[in-house]
Amino acid sequence: MQSTPEKIPSEPDQYLHEHAMLSNCMSCPRMCGVNRLEGALGWCRSGAGFPIASVVAHLGEEPVISGLHGICNVFFARCNLRCIYCQNHQISDHRAANGYPETNAGDLAGRIEAVLTTGCHAIGFVSPSHVIPQLRILIKTLEERGIGLPLVYNTGGYDNDQMIRELEGMIGVYLPDMKYMDGELSARYSAAPDYPERARESLREMYRQKGNSLILDAHGQAISGLIIRHLVLPGHIENSLAVLRFIAEELSVNVHLSLMSQYHPVEKVRKLSPLSRKVMAGEYNMVVKEMERLGFSRGWIQGLDSPENYLPDFKRDKPFQADQ
Repeated sequence: MQSTPEKIPSEPDQYLHEHAMLSNCMSCPRMCGVNRLEGALGWCRSGAGFPIASVVAHLGEEPVISGLHGICNVFFARCNLRCIYCQNHQISDHRAANGYPETNAGDLAGRIEAVLTTGCHAIGFVSPSHVIPQLRILIKTLEERGIGLPLVYNTGGYDNDQMIRELEGMIGVYLPDMKYMDGELSARYSAAPDYPERARESLREMYRQKGNSLILDAHGQAISGLIIRHLVLPGHIENSLAVLRFIAEELSVNVHLSLMSQYHPVEKVRKLSPLSRKVMAGEYNMVVKEMERLGFSRGWIQGLDSPENYLPDFKRDKPFQADQ
């Protein structure tokens, strides 16, 4: 059952801009234009509150993101993509995500504060593209409570670049995926034929804000910068090579990359070739070689045992095995 959206305050306050955005929602490239304040539901099927699946200390990100004690990750339900191979399908699939009611900024800030007692040095927002107006409210709420930790915007890359501009000065680290340079693939696998164009635009905006620098604190944890992720899909090496060439030619070879081999076939694609298998060593090595040929030297690659290490189960209090 859809929960009651967070109400507009009866008096003018500091959230008027965010409420105006929710009244004609253009948060992500779907551009639904619905009035979420009145309970209308667009593509993401989310209201005006926060659809939260999990708030947990997570150790499974890049070393500079997780740090020594994990990052406090806020996993938003009801993603604005429809990736048929999504490892987080329990919370991204809209039907499955109905079990995650929406909450308000105050309650969510309290849950974040509880997790921060474990020693996390940063807060991550995972799959936030469809809740940017609410995210701005949450950030202001955290500031009002004196929580000034670095904030990480962890996104699938299908973002509205104008909304990313609205976050300038609020986000410490952008951690976007760049999944596709092939619109046919993005249509077939993620129901987003315009993904390449929209991801290009949002990455350019993130790069404008952060450039090549990745600033670390005394603990070696990122506090400001840009890290671009790319998941290598089995049987689609040309797409991966095109992603690398876009970053090299239109952004910079000095940007930090996270090249992932962790693809694992979920039940939905068990009979859909080539997604029904893992990435082969030869495929991943081809992408690594192209990365090196282009001149990238900052970032991370994964071992081929990675698929076994990153599968979550959001029925558990701690969804990721590494966090147990």
